Amino acid sequence: MKKYISWNVNGLRAVVNKGFGEFFEAEQADAFCLQETKLQAGQIELDFPGYKSYWDYADKKGYSGTAIYTKQEPLNVTIGLPDEPHNHEGRSVCLEFDTHYLVTVYVPNAQNELQRLDYRMEWEDSWREYMLSLKSRKPVIFCGDLNVAHEAIDLKNPKTNHKHAGFTDEERAKMSRMLASGFVDTYRYLYPDKVEYSWWSYRMNARAKGIGWRIDYFIVSDDIKDRIRDSVIYTDVLGSDHAPIGLEIDI
Repeated sequence: MKKYISWNVNGLRAVVNKGFGEFFEAEQADAFCLQETKLQAGQIELDFPGYKSYWDYADKKGYSGTAIYTKQEPLNVTIGLPDEPHNHEGRSVCLEFDTHYLVTVYVPNAQNELQRLDYRMEWEDSWREYMLSLKSRKPVIFCGDLNVAHEAIDLKNPKTNHKHAGFTDEERAKMSRMLASGFVDTYRYLYPDKVEYSWWSYRMNARAKGIGWRIDYFIVSDDIKDRIRDSVIYTDVLGSDHAPIGLEIDI
């Protein structure tokens, strides 16, 4: 069985001072996937015994960024998306193993007043095509901050947030299309009625009040959904505005 963890750390250098290493060491996951590292190459030395790491850095300093620490050495590593226009923001690392692909992703935010929604729609189409191309070869596990609450159950205040970034009809439809093309939201697959969140605004004491969104996911291709053993949100782990999430799967 594999144990994978994903975490939008909202700045890796900051979270290192807030218990990141202790959580990493305690969990001993087979792979640890990160988003929003906000790093350039050479800005941090963070090694863990028994792990190798692979990074995608954004061209823009202090922005975005993804990484994977893995115990098992991959057969191949792909940094970024295949489409050149989407390959400058440090949004994806893909590791190929014998039995599957493991991919970390940080999906673009539609931003205030939806100023980036059109770009987000283009990105979503490219991402789905990329995942389907991998799925045609072997099973896929992708994880990360997808910047969308898929259904009303996935955020505290769906009515007041309708048409806001992360809960627009357009973003939710792209998520539905991804799942309909042969993928499964592992958390909702196991827990169709469970209410937990993975992100809370820093404003208005939202986390303490339980006013959150579930926008971090482990998604797997439907050919391995029967191998899912657990999909969890570590809601008690602090250090970022996101909670880490975890997947246990027989693969």
